[in-house]
Amino acid sequence: MRSALRNTLRATAVSTAALGLVLLGAGAASAHVTVTPSTTAAGSYTVLTFSVPHGCDGSATTSIAISMPEEIIAVTPTVNQGWDVEKKMEKLDTPVDDGHGGQYTERVDQIVYTAKTPLPDALRDTFELSLKLPEKEGAKLVFPAVQKCEKGETPWTEVAADGAEEPEHPAPFIVLTAAEGEGHGAAEPTPSETAMSVAPAIDPSRAASDSAASSDSGDPGVVGWAGLVLGAIGAVAGVTALMRGRKTS
Repeated sequence: MRSALRNTLRATAVSTAALGLVLLGAGAASAHVTVTPSTTAAGSYTVLTFSVPHGCDGSATTSIAISMPEEIIAVTPTVNQGWDVEKKMEKLDTPVDDGHGGQYTERVDQIVYTAKTPLPDALRDTFELSLKLPEKEGAKLVFPAVQKCEKGETPWTEVAADGAEEPEHPAPFIVLTAAEGEGHGAAEPTPSETAMSVAPAIDPSRAASDSAASSDSGDPGVVGWAGLVLGAIGAVAGVTALMRGRKTS
């Protein structure tokens, strides 16, 4: 009986510790500046959404500068009402066909968003860039980003070697997949869409309510974590009941 009790206690402790490590790892990953593409199909038009989840060691964010890979020529940034946006251009050594009878003589080297009012450390914001992906299935496109704050800055520019552990400040990246037929993913923007589109500014007063709504939405990931936590609690409760029963007997 004692052996069974010890085994149960040991298994419960291991499970609880493992759950804690998983939750800690998930929290750390979500703290990075990340990029989410609308599509990764080679040769397609995509919208890349860059997320800035926090400031620099508690300091409010004042700007985010996102560098483009050399394969990217043209970029249309979405206007964020809380930020000024600037394209920094680089002259091309050799002009590139733009696919519409003209040529590109320069490319977008960097997109810089500068906050009209510093973004508090406890709030997040997103930045959308529309661009055409190169026709290179399997290529890894890295978008180094530098986050500047009222105090200090964080360079999200580190690139891990294949098979290596994720660095402390990883650069956002995507990996291109196979082209999606003749359509090549998202539709090509029309001339009227080449102007910067407008994204709504974050309203701090809505942040708490949006967060609460997200928690109640029944998201599968949230439900999954809740199940793991409840399972661990149930195991501990079972051990406690077993020990009480043994004392009673």
